[in-house]
Amino acid sequence: MDPDPSVPDDVWARFVQDSEQDIRASQAPKEPSARARMVTERLRQQEARGELPQGWRTGPAGHGTHGPGARRRKVWTAIGVVLAAAVAVVAIKPSLLPGDPFGTASDSAAGSRSAAPLPAETAPETAAPGSVPGTPTLDEPFAGSPAVRYADGADGIVLPEAKAVGVFSKDQVARALEQTRALLVDANLDRVTLLGGTPETVLDKVLDPKQPEMIDDLRSQLRKPGKGHDPLHFVSRFDPDEVRLVGDVVKTRGRTTFEAGEDGAVDIHTDYTFVYAVAPADPDSTEVARTIVRRVIDLRLADPAKYQVTPGRLAVVSNDNDIFNSACFAHDGFLHPRLATTEATDPPPSGPPVDPYDRSREIDDSGAETCGTVSRT
Repeated sequence: MDPDPSVPDDVWARFVQDSEQDIRASQAPKEPSARARMVTERLRQQEARGELPQGWRTGPAGHGTHGPGARRRKVWTAIGVVLAAAVAVVAIKPSLLPGDPFGTASDSAAGSRSAAPLPAETAPETAAPGSVPGTPTLDEPFAGSPAVRYADGADGIVLPEAKAVGVFSKDQVARALEQTRALLVDANLDRVTLLGGTPETVLDKVLDPKQPEMIDDLRSQLRKPGKGHDPLHFVSRFDPDEVRLVGDVVKTRGRTTFEAGEDGAVDIHTDYTFVYAVAPADPDSTEVARTIVRRVIDLRLADPAKYQVTPGRLAVVSNDNDIFNSACFAHDGFLHPRLATTEATDPPPSGPPVDPYDRSREIDDSGAETCGTVSRT
């Protein structure tokens, strides 16, 4: 049968050539089709007689090639060739299609890649996030968790636009907000702190030394933690002999706000959830667990003309926290995630389950002396 006259011979020849290259790459049979052999022979004979085929990009002689119709034809002809090549490539490797429509990727990896980041939190959330499919792995430690859509580390600490408040200028308020961010990063995200170190930035550059009970108490808690004076109320730390951090990311979600306080002060309110992925210290272990810490801290920049304070330093007005998936009654200054491969030494969880990702819930310390149940991690 003759080749379809609606497709120019040189276009067909090029498609055949490209297709044969893709087929050779996939180790498919190399035998060309009957039409391919016929078209190739016809072109060879035309070239021998000096009868070159009409150029497919220029259009027939005597037809306008610069009008809208001509441009449309060129575009769609080129797209047709590209689509033909794309079909051949996808047939060989369907996973190249965006979204993996044929389900060739693993559930956890596909879920992590397709999860769109959440916009910055600008108001209190009104409900707990829905369930998320997936299982955490060393490569995808936040799979199966709402935290997969949280921001990475300090990127989740989005500061509001500064403005003049009370006796403080816009620049002074902006500096206080940056100090607040430095405190949150150093106490909850800095890798040295997380692996058992001391948050020196918090102690030396952010908190007001004229609030001695805060700095002195925190230093004492870090040196010698115990029940009633545990640094975990302010700092996140893990025992490197027990667990290792998985990856370089801590997931972060929350917000910072500020308003005018008493006597011309600036009151800064922070509410953040930090999600940590850890594995047993044994480098051969593939188990992944998550510990979730939510901290609500109120800070104040007070007027030095009215209070005995250090200019540019912040005082802690109040500090509340919820810690999920950590041993309840260990008071050694470290978070202790519950691991399937590690024998628990504290009492089993009790009480109604609490969702650690529910940021619409107020922090409740009424159960401080009990070991609560976590609905998910």
